[in-house]
Amino acid sequence: MIQAFEFSPFYENTYVIADASGEAVIIDPGCYEQAEKQTLSTFIADKKLRVTRLLLTHAHLDHVFGCAYVKRTYNVKLYLHELDQVIFNDVPSRCQLFGLRAFEPAEVDAHLHEGDHIQVGNTTLDVVFVPGHAPGHVAFINHADRYIVGGDVLFRGSVGRTDFPYCNHADLMDSIRTQFYTLPDDYTVYPGHGEPTTIGHEKRTNPFVKPL
Repeated sequence: MIQAFEFSPFYENTYVIADASGEAVIIDPGCYEQAEKQTLSTFIADKKLRVTRLLLTHAHLDHVFGCAYVKRTYNVKLYLHELDQVIFNDVPSRCQLFGLRAFEPAEVDAHLHEGDHIQVGNTTLDVVFVPGHAPGHVAFINHADRYIVGGDVLFRGSVGRTDFPYCNHADLMDSIRTQFYTLPDDYTVYPGHGEPTTIGHEKRTNPFVKPL
């Protein structure tokens, strides 16, 4: 099961992935308001899920607002690619720049790497390295259920921005072509913002990046 929640003034997608065993992970907790945090917790309680990990695709502020809350509530470790640690460390100043309330700090407990396999009960999420929108951006692929949780790399009809600090447009294009477009066309893409799409739809229609 994969469940999406749209949170914060940035309309960010937070995902809960759960196995039939009841084990679950939370990806990119963008819950900013207290009511949003309660929405997430109510869903988890209603489904009787056991949250075992907190995973980040990348560390831009809209994807990490709820990290401290999730860690505290579920006593789980936070996982992030080490190349995005510099961005995570800068979140408090970015919140100040945007006029947002102070960011509640959270410690990164472990680093993600290309080729890691995250077990959620009997479900496996494969970690792939997809830099460009952020230097340490990763995505999570569930081959059994044929989807990728892609963060802010590929959207329906669009691609991730590369006008932020530490972005690289060439890396973004390469990540899409080598890590996304090499997946079968029927794989669903669950993005960091907006509606899901499929690999095939984007290969055929995305105006920003065509297959090689």
